[in-house]
Amino acid sequence: MDQILDAIVAFVSAHRAWAGYLAFVFALCETIAFISILIPSTAILIGVGALVATGGLDFTPIWVGGALGALAGSNLSYWLGWRYGGRLLALPPLNRYPEFVDSGTAAFARWGAVTVLIGHFFGPLRSVVFLMSGMARMPLWQFQAFNLLGAVAWAWAIPKSGELGGSALGHIWSLVFGG
Repeated sequence: MDQILDAIVAFVSAHRAWAGYLAFVFALCETIAFISILIPSTAILIGVGALVATGGLDFTPIWVGGALGALAGSNLSYWLGWRYGGRLLALPPLNRYPEFVDSGTAAFARWGAVTVLIGHFFGPLRSVVFLMSGMARMPLWQFQAFNLLGAVAWAWAIPKSGELGGSALGHIWSLVFGG
């Protein structure tokens, strides 16, 4: 898995002009039910954020692309949940991960619509929370309010954490090895 992540981050680095579009695709995949379980987009976006620390990429296109991708994917999942309901939970890969469905159900019972915001930041919950919002017939305006806030914050925080980590490692490297 590490080799795949390294290859993807190297590809993004080599195709700097595409960074925002690639962030869109990774964030889209990260927020679509079913697909989010299979693709380690958060790890990729953290690695891409580390490239920002080296000066190899600009942060803003990654943030904008990530936010738009997260919005598109979560809205698609919401619609799928609204349209197809519980039938989707019987399909692979969700039927192989009932603990994700259980955690999504428990989160909705505890936090209500705030779960949509929280769902952007927690992997196991992310794979089902937007789908379950649609299944629960959460009003669209309520979903959009929490979803917009969560998508924008997540798309900033994930690559920014990679950037900050990369900057810290670069500083430590300079202290230890000089220059």
